[in-house]
Amino acid sequence: MRAPLTRALAPALVLLLAPLATACGGEAAGAAGGPKTVTVTVGYQSKTINTVTAGTLLRSLGYFEEELAARGKRDGVTYKVDWQDYATGAPITAQMTAGKIDIGSMGDFPLLINAARGKELKQPTRLVSVTGYNLRGGLNTVVTAPDSKLESLADLRGRKVSTSVGSAADGTLVRALQRAGIDPEKGIQKLNQQPSVGASALQAGSADALSQFVAWPGQLAFEGKAKALYDGAELNLPTFHGVTVREKFAAQRPGVLDDFLRAQRRATDYLRTRPVPAAESVAKETGLPAEVVYLYNGANGIATFDPALRPELIAALKQDVPVLKAAGLVGDVDVDGFVDPEPLERLAVQGGPAYPAAAAARPELWSKGQEGTTTYDSPRELLRAVRGAAGVRAAYVPDAVTGTLWFADRAVWVAEGAELRAFVTAAGAQAYVAQHRGSGARTVSYAEATGLAG
Repeated sequence: MRAPLTRALAPALVLLLAPLATACGGEAAGAAGGPKTVTVTVGYQSKTINTVTAGTLLRSLGYFEEELAARGKRDGVTYKVDWQDYATGAPITAQMTAGKIDIGSMGDFPLLINAARGKELKQPTRLVSVTGYNLRGGLNTVVTAPDSKLESLADLRGRKVSTSVGSAADGTLVRALQRAGIDPEKGIQKLNQQPSVGASALQAGSADALSQFVAWPGQLAFEGKAKALYDGAELNLPTFHGVTVREKFAAQRPGVLDDFLRAQRRATDYLRTRPVPAAESVAKETGLPAEVVYLYNGANGIATFDPALRPELIAALKQDVPVLKAAGLVGDVDVDGFVDPEPLERLAVQGGPAYPAAAAARPELWSKGQEGTTTYDSPRELLRAVRGAAGVRAAYVPDAVTGTLWFADRAVWVAEGAELRAFVTAAGAQAYVAQHRGSGARTVSYAEATGLAG
């Protein structure tokens, strides 16, 4: 990881900032001749819902504004926040390197492009925290039409596949195709499209498959407009979204950055302790179904929320660099120079929760009319509860191999003796059946699995 900012800056700049830090907590006070009003511009992706603790949820809770208001009382400055919403990370990077966005959140592959562009354009940025992560890569999924005859990734050879080039979902597609023995550039017809355009192309039949990040695959599956073809967790490589900041802004206003990270931690606490209200809040702000938001952000959701710059995530980021280099999107990227742990370390001194690593997901039922959800120890128990429920908003079940949570009625089910197992994809279920034929494993419909639950 990079040397902390105070050791990396030129001595003269450190001397310049020191009196300001002493006088007003690191910010230029209005009384000292600095600006009376300071606008902090935050770029976020409202519908990329595992960034919500640095975007949609944080904005709706008003925590950042609260932190800045308290700072304003101390230093005589009025702070305002300009929230700018984008569909992907690329335009956030463009605005950051133009000096127009101070803090942004995006996925791991866009973060590397952010680092590379910032360095090239002499507007360096740094990674200061994580929003949501999945240690196996389950945040990205390849989906196809519900009635598609495609059954596995190998069937994509020669087909039209929509993705957003340079995104984490594109990285998943490239790696998955390579493992399947398919050239990711020549073996398919790749369509470089925004997520919403790709979703429309899939429904119109002009794309055979769609590789995208949260929440697009889950939303399309929930609405019956797609089925999962490939679970990104099969790669078993961590994927995450994080917060990046302009280095100049961090140097000029370290206290404001602290306020943002403190607010992000408060939003993380809210999401982890009140997952259902958090999902409903994000749904209200974005127009996404709350059931889809909860699939990713719930108590057993695909994403785990924790600002910590976990070593395994940084290691995965380094493994992403060659993929982007091969696509000609970046040159060398100094990941250790991009990652700056100092701001989070400053907050740790002030106390705060240390979140546990992601735990194995459990089946979960969200019944109609209930404020909360109920978890179960096995898929069989979940299906039994579904049969007895007066109404079901959503039933969630983890993939038997990858652990990726999925909608129970969209999963592919396998009966094996008295056991019932769920899989995100047909290929995953078929692979399991092939390995357990001796025990009588067989695929069954959701209705049949529910009946077998007893």
